[in-house]
Amino acid sequence: MSMDLFERFKVIDVDTHLTEPPDVWTARMPASLHDKVPHIERVDGRDTWMVNGESLGSPGYYSMAGFDGLMPLKIPETYDEIAPSMYDAQARLEFMDSQGIWAQILYPNVGGFGNGYFLRLGDREVVAQCVAAYNDFLSDWTSADPARLIPITAVPFWDIELSLAEIERCAGLGHRAINFCNQPQDYGQPPLGHQHWDPIWALAQEAELAVSFHVGGGNMGTLMADEAEMGWMTNFAKVSSLIFLDNMRCIADLIFGGVCHRFPELQLVSVESGAGWIPPALEAFDWQWRNGGVHLEHPEYDLLPSEYFERQIYGCFWFEQAGAVAAIERFPNNILYETDYPHPTCQHPGPATPAQYPRDYAKWALGDLSDDLLAKVLHDNAARVYRLD
Repeated sequence: MSMDLFERFKVIDVDTHLTEPPDVWTARMPASLHDKVPHIERVDGRDTWMVNGESLGSPGYYSMAGFDGLMPLKIPETYDEIAPSMYDAQARLEFMDSQGIWAQILYPNVGGFGNGYFLRLGDREVVAQCVAAYNDFLSDWTSADPARLIPITAVPFWDIELSLAEIERCAGLGHRAINFCNQPQDYGQPPLGHQHWDPIWALAQEAELAVSFHVGGGNMGTLMADEAEMGWMTNFAKVSSLIFLDNMRCIADLIFGGVCHRFPELQLVSVESGAGWIPPALEAFDWQWRNGGVHLEHPEYDLLPSEYFERQIYGCFWFEQAGAVAAIERFPNNILYETDYPHPTCQHPGPATPAQYPRDYAKWALGDLSDDLLAKVLHDNAARVYRLD
């Protein structure tokens, strides 16, 4: 066929990020709190998120797509240097049209990939208000085209009752999934397999909301500890590779901890953590499951780990080649496609990947797959998980 893959299929990009506009919180919270909530200040010529005089980082670090520079040597200094498609909904839709992408699932930055960074704000009441304000912003932003811009609820996982109320509220606003911390134990909470979390899984299952576990959702501070010894850029590359392992542990917690058994209709998504490692990991899980006596301790578990995965867990890929193809062929109904736009490692042109537009990559890496497999990976699986179309 002469058409490329993104013309032949209605592509759903299951992991992109919003560069939050400067007024996300100040526009939605009382003026008396503006210093206590994330707001932008110009510090030494750079737009910086600030709270109570402390820096939360600069938006330029996670708005690198197409930018002529590498972190931390050169980043967009101000919003004037950040492409509007990263923070403006209409511009994002126009960008998606130019890339041949039909819909995008949207994840945060400032609050952390698993929402744990909200806790840096201190006062729990202010933290709760900030989470709600972000979710309200997301509802407003995606209203530009709710069929194509898909909101994922930020969950204040450190408070079960608050989490349940916020999930219900945002489900009523049209959110299609919840974003949950992949390593809650990093914040002094029980691990994912603990029944402490069952009320949240029960509500998500009942409301038909998928649960996303975005890579890096735990505390990445310990992983960055080698920065001084090996250098910032080298350590960042190391950390960006190793955090895939955190989601391998996340999936293991969900399966071995019985979450999949207790909630058989719950849809669980491992986000931005790659897919090539999934077949060998599940082979290991199955082998150790059989040989470790899991059936003796938990005779109620009626499936193998790979079977639980096939029933209700999904992985995502964006840059892999042969590894992604192998995962797709082994688990054709469980693999989703993403671009990670506009993050530094995203699938859009930059100094390291000058030709890696998503549609070019898809043709190059996935072009030998059958149309049946391509349809599943580029559209059908995601449409089912997020109840699109």
